[in-house]
Amino acid sequence: MNRNRNRNRPPSPLVPLAVLALLALSGCGGHGQSPAAGPSSSEPAAATRTPEESTEAPSPNGAAVDSCALVTKQEAEKLAGTALDPATPVRETCTYTGPVTGPTAQVEIFVGDGAKKYLDIERDLGHTLRPLAGIGDEAYAEDEAVFLRRSDRWVSIRLVRLNDPAENRTPLQELARKVATRI
Repeated sequence: MNRNRNRNRPPSPLVPLAVLALLALSGCGGHGQSPAAGPSSSEPAAATRTPEESTEAPSPNGAAVDSCALVTKQEAEKLAGTALDPATPVRETCTYTGPVTGPTAQVEIFVGDGAKKYLDIERDLGHTLRPLAGIGDEAYAEDEAVFLRRSDRWVSIRLVRLNDPAENRTPLQELARKVATRI
C-alpha cells in the first residue's frame, strides 16, 4: 500500500536542483577539452604582470610599444581618483581595474589598430569628439576617452568612473600629453 502512495506523490523539488548541479559540475572541464588539453577559457588569466614583463604590441613601423608602459599604475590611479589593481595586459591593451570592494573605476589603454577602431566607432555613433591641439600629430577627446596619433601609431585611453565626465577632461588631456611623448 505504501508503494501506491509514493507513485502518486510528485517528485521532490530537489531532484531538478541535483540534476542542474551535476550538469554544472560536468561542464567545468572546459567545454569538451580533456584535462591535458590545457587551461580552459573559463580559467582566470595568468597572473597580472608588471609593465616590464608585459608583451609588447607590434606596430606597423616595426617598433614595439608596451601598452602598460604607456600609462603607469600611479598615473592610472591619479586619473581614476582611487587605488587600482595591477595592470592586466592582453595583446595591445592594458587595463587597470578598481578593486572589487569599490569604488567603480577602470583605466583602459589601447594601442594600434584597436585604438583607431575605437575612434572610428565613436565617430560612426555620432559622439562628439573635440580636437586637442599640441598632443601628438592628431588628438581627440570625448567624455570618457582620449585618442591620439603620433606617426602611424594610435593610442586611446578610456576612463570608467561614476562621476560627472566634465571632471575628467583635464586629467585625461594631461595624461594624453604624457603618453604622446612615450610613443
